[in-house]
Amino acid sequence: MALVSRIVPIALLVAGCLAGGPTGAAPDPHQAHAQEHTESPELRAMAARSVGWRHPQAANPRSWIRFKVLGINDFHGQLEPRSLSGRPVGGAAVLASYLEAATAEAPDGALLIHAGDHVGASPPVSALLQDEPAIGFLNLLANRHCSYRFKLHPLCNVVGTLGNHEFDEGTSELLRLLEGGNHEDGPFQENPWRGARYPTVSANVVWSDSGKPLLPRSVVKRVRGLPVAVIGAVLRETPTIVTPSGVAGLEFLNEAEAINAEVGRLRRQGVRAIVVALHQGTRQNPSSADPTPTAPVVLDGAIGEIVRRLDDEVDLVVSGHAHSFTNALMENGNGTPILVTQAFSASTAYGDIDLAIDPRSRDIVQKSARILTTWADEGPGLSPDPEVAALVADAANTVAPLVDRVVGTAATAITRTESPAGESALGNLIADAQRAAMDTEIALMNPGGIRADLAAGEVTWGALFTVQPFGNDLVRMTLTGAQIVALLNQQWEGQPFARILKPAGLTYAWRENGAGFADNRVDPASILVNGAPLDPLASYSVTVNSFLAGGGDNFTVLTQGTDRVVGPTDLDALITHIENLPQPFGAGIEGRIAALP
Repeated sequence: MALVSRIVPIALLVAGCLAGGPTGAAPDPHQAHAQEHTESPELRAMAARSVGWRHPQAANPRSWIRFKVLGINDFHGQLEPRSLSGRPVGGAAVLASYLEAATAEAPDGALLIHAGDHVGASPPVSALLQDEPAIGFLNLLANRHCSYRFKLHPLCNVVGTLGNHEFDEGTSELLRLLEGGNHEDGPFQENPWRGARYPTVSANVVWSDSGKPLLPRSVVKRVRGLPVAVIGAVLRETPTIVTPSGVAGLEFLNEAEAINAEVGRLRRQGVRAIVVALHQGTRQNPSSADPTPTAPVVLDGAIGEIVRRLDDEVDLVVSGHAHSFTNALMENGNGTPILVTQAFSASTAYGDIDLAIDPRSRDIVQKSARILTTWADEGPGLSPDPEVAALVADAANTVAPLVDRVVGTAATAITRTESPAGESALGNLIADAQRAAMDTEIALMNPGGIRADLAAGEVTWGALFTVQPFGNDLVRMTLTGAQIVALLNQQWEGQPFARILKPAGLTYAWRENGAGFADNRVDPASILVNGAPLDPLASYSVTVNSFLAGGGDNFTVLTQGTDRVVGPTDLDALITHIENLPQPFGAGIEGRIAALP
């Protein structure tokens, strides 16, 4: 069907904002149960408070050019509405209505920026169509200046950057999705698929052999004739959280160094107003005291280190990856305040960021932001965008025959909620399914690959796809007992946060050995394989998914496994396992993992 943008021409729409307030410990952004943190009404209210800054020597405000940056991040193909705190929220059509309303309020237009993970780890309504509907959604928001052939047009209103999930299916598929060409399983909604009408920029992803950038490092937009640059970057640890084949031939540079190098090039061109779309982030602490809206705060984690190193010319960082909110002023190493935002995830919020440029200095002299939730039962949410809604309905109808098939019935909800030791009911179910599919002594499942919970009642194919959307193959291999001990210790050793694997056929206990989680270690004497003590010299058959088998999530011991055999996909194994269970089926926390005092 033909889809035409209804948004009036604007200077730029930016996906992927950051929200503010005091910060807490950075979460594991790949564990979807971090979503529980984002559903608090109190946290959403905190995110909506305005944080702002004005240059102390700025004058003549009547001459300033005022525009908006609208930031989204971690959309993950969330085309359909969700529920949050018992209220309907988000979905592409509702998000579009909020963005359109905010654009209409912008005196000199708006820029829409997304901060990565716009696709990947998506619900089946988008993922089964290769996430083309998620790109199509932004194509609908793009103005008349955006085109398939000239994406860097200075008046095109949409810009994106790369997240780690953009690499889930490798560079070739990423470029096809952006540049066009039918997928081997297509065509889907559009024939031929023409790609994105807007640019995707990334300063720190380069080809290993040549050092040339995979995509443009930045794009310069014009707001009332004044230049505004958008630089993209993705976390440099991407190769450790993506299937290794997905990033083969690429190098991920230091984020701050790559951004600053591009800032220097832009400054030489006379660009002073600079926005960074960065797929890296943190989580604000809802229990902390309210921030002073104009006072800088300290952001923790990797993004704090990046912002502290940024050039003084950077005015705004629209962040993502943590699936929470950030809305704060943070000083770089020179004491320059940089506004940092993040707008939760999955279409449930956007960053409403107001900027002002002084035409004389051509620099940002005033900036403020709020992170607003996209409630579907109030305000713009009461009038979802009809063209976006038509795109979503068409996608849903296309995948319905497969998605709606009932696989089994869950006696109770089966969730990712972890015990203090790191065990979860859903993790146990998945590990059991993988062990059964490959007939091995042991199976281990990475927590970041479990993307949703299972509700009680009928369990459909679509629900299971949402739990395991990556389509990883299962891999059987042989490891020695000593390698298994080393593998279990890698749940902490060399990790940015604890990654507790979900086991089947294996039980063990671990102990806190220091002040930080990285010092935790498994107790070798506690390890049992199907009830028998682990023999360090014996060989054991182990099943993992292909992501882990390639050393993903820093589990490098798995690259040493021998006698490899590739089996069915993880999703097919889970479906078959559930179909073979007595109905209604269940799963629980059984004490497979224990934490020693």
